[in-house]
Amino acid sequence: MAVPKHKTSKSKRDMRRSHDSIDAPNLSVCPKCGEAKLPHHACPQCGEYKGRTLVPEKEEE
Repeated sequence: MAVPKHKTSKSKRDMRRSHDSIDAPNLSVCPKCGEAKLPHHACPQCGEYKGRTLVPEKEEE
């Protein structure tokens, strides 16, 4: 079994981990209701995507 001959320095370890960070998702604004939504997805509030209503709005009671 392969065993490292020398200790990996903090610099080498951190350079390896430089691509492991998590980015926040990009958000766009819904043109109909103005809520934040994921790009290329139907709006979770109004259910509209590219000018068409895909998910009917829920009636508030």
